[in-house]
Amino acid sequence: ACQASIANKILRLHVLANSDSPEDQALKLTVRDGILAYMDANAPDFADVHEAKTWTSLHMEELQKTAENILLSQGCGDTVSLELTACYFPVKTYGDLTFPAGDYEALRVKIGEAKGQNWWCVMYPPLCFTDATCCEFPQESREILERQLTETEYLSLRKETLKNSGSTDIT
Repeated sequence: ACQASIANKILRLHVLANSDSPEDQALKLTVRDGILAYMDANAPDFADVHEAKTWTSLHMEELQKTAENILLSQGCGDTVSLELTACYFPVKTYGDLTFPAGDYEALRVKIGEAKGQNWWCVMYPPLCFTDATCCEFPQESREILERQLTETEYLSLRKETLKNSGSTDIT
């Protein structure tokens, strides 16, 4: 029940590569970076997940063109399809917060046959990391997440992380 409640308050980004070839995996990350850069430059600060979903829905064509232009600039003619849809995600830790496995709404970006390894993050509030060595998200993003969730929901994300690390201290 807690996972479903949390899922109703966030929007994820899910990018699927054409294949597992090193070239397709690199293209997946380049498309991801381009979409995040487009959103960073063009999206307003969202008041809540509904605004994030609405803005994303209204800008699907621009987001798709961004992805297609990136592929073309890299000499790739793969198709790109985007959809806002519910997707299953496994447990994912962002810094000191662990999101439980379950269904979440996501902007799903499929490149080519979309049969390769995928990449995902929390798009709203903004918890997307493009640097694998970085696991701390900005304080502003943490504050947005805390405002969107109930105290119980937020603490459940912290407890799950601590449970996974073997610690029981939630301070």
